Amino acid sequence: MMSLNFSKCHSVLITGSSRGLGIQMIKQLLSTTERPQKIIATARNPAGAEELQELVRSHPEVHVIPLDVLSDASVDSATKEVASIVGAEGLNCLINNAGIMIDTDLNTVTRDAMMKTFESNTVAPLFVTKAFLPLLKTAAALGEGAGMGIHRSAVVNIFSLLGSVQFNWGEGASFKTYAYRVSKSGLNMVSRCLAVDLASEGILCTALHPGWVRTDMGGADAPLSAEESISSLLSVISGLTEKDHGEFLDYSGKNLPW
Repeated sequence: MMSLNFSKCHSVLITGSSRGLGIQMIKQLLSTTERPQKIIATARNPAGAEELQELVRSHPEVHVIPLDVLSDASVDSATKEVASIVGAEGLNCLINNAGIMIDTDLNTVTRDAMMKTFESNTVAPLFVTKAFLPLLKTAAALGEGAGMGIHRSAVVNIFSLLGSVQFNWGEGASFKTYAYRVSKSGLNMVSRCLAVDLASEGILCTALHPGWVRTDMGGADAPLSAEESISSLLSVISGLTEKDHGEFLDYSGKNLPW
């Protein structure tokens, strides 16, 4: 496994940091000496995120800001606050982690469940990325060295293998959830579209699958602990290069089917 080294990444922002994989990312970044200078954690209601607040009390390099990814006003406000935190260096790494899952098989799926999940998991990462694009462009222009990666500027969309059309067959089709699978498949296309448009800016964009993880969303039967998944995932993120631009990778760095 690659080593975890964010020392050349001055700033990282992680959406959905109050629980699950998001807060695990914050914890593991803080556990290494090769951490970013500024770690920005966002949550819809930071005041109610007790575990996150506890981390902040002992780690002044963590900045917690409110962000509801479904609200344009909230996204705009968060963008201004992040701009004041990162200053002239811009934002090096945006990790779009926030998302929801509503259990919806063919019998129970509703229009409302489809639209809510699509808005959270597909539309929101696109518009959050659009909002932070000026800060990402600044970091890309100032980045140390050539090539692509978190030393310059990167957008990482937390994806799921369940969004793979090719995987949804045979044994891979046993997990029945229309809304989640469709929304993550849509995020895959958003990631590829962003990769096409951001290449000329030197901003890397990739989609990463963290594995099936024991979280509130993943459930108790999942084979991976949050610690195992995020340790590997952050190692992959820290080692991303232009060869990973526009790709769909798992937590070990392996290419996955679209």
